[in-house]
Amino acid sequence: MSASGGTKAIVAALGANLAIAVAKFVAFAFSGSSSMLAEGVHSVADAGNQALLLLGGKKAQKQASEEHPFGYGRERYIYGFLVSVVLFSVGGVFALYEGYEKIKEPHPLEHWYWPVGVLVFAVVAESFSFRTAIKESNALRGEQSWSSFIRTAKAPELPVVLLEDFGALVGLVLALGGVGLTLATGDSVWDGIGTLCIGTLLVLIALVLAAETKSLLLGEAAGPDQVARIREAAVDGETVTRVIHMRTLHLGPEELLVAAKIAVRGEDTATQIAHAIDAAEARIREAVPIARVIYLEPDIYQPEPLAQSSPSGV
Repeated sequence: MSASGGTKAIVAALGANLAIAVAKFVAFAFSGSSSMLAEGVHSVADAGNQALLLLGGKKAQKQASEEHPFGYGRERYIYGFLVSVVLFSVGGVFALYEGYEKIKEPHPLEHWYWPVGVLVFAVVAESFSFRTAIKESNALRGEQSWSSFIRTAKAPELPVVLLEDFGALVGLVLALGGVGLTLATGDSVWDGIGTLCIGTLLVLIALVLAAETKSLLLGEAAGPDQVARIREAAVDGETVTRVIHMRTLHLGPEELLVAAKIAVRGEDTATQIAHAIDAAEARIREAVPIARVIYLEPDIYQPEPLAQSSPSGV
């Protein structure tokens, strides 16, 4: 996985979640807090998700074969989608179930200082992980808003880690709220309500991730800026006079397929056209380095005739 895949952010999140998961389960064992149990399972799910992202990045590096001539770049999309499934089922649904059970049969909260101390520790660790993800994302985000970056990013790892870390921080605040209200009122139902809120949050984040990675799996075109640079690079004004039409497709986060029909002059020889195509491919790769697979078809451009206006008055 390249640097743009956010490996540093993934590793930081993995380390933080493993440490936090252990601490949360210890706090649950001493306090009986359902929020702690839900948060512990959430952290285990997050750690598993980061492992899936790293595995997807590793598998995506396999060389193309006869069976898969365009390579394995989409492995990263597949594992990104699996992350959303794990987050929904293991994290969200479990938390909803645990919260329902806690509200149905409240249990007293014991040794309150364990969950509070662990939650404070978790906030610090998750903040470090979130800061790393933000720093890595800013290098790619440019002038985009955060919502636009998450919607349009072709590499799934950074949006996944960003949303996971954001969800984790909000979940920790909800858990603190549930534990705090339980201590203030003496009613353990608040702990269950906090757990339900955590589960709802995780399900919503999982649905957003599923929608975005599904779009990548189906196949997305290059961004508008890249399309404009490809069109400009393809035309030299001499042998190649225009791009008649073009299609682009991401074979992976850092691999783009370009297929275009280009207009050439009718009087050029086959040799001249072949050289023009080679030169156009070189210009496109220089303008957009991730354009790895390029197919250019020469044609003679013929403007469509203007529609004849019908006589007025009948």
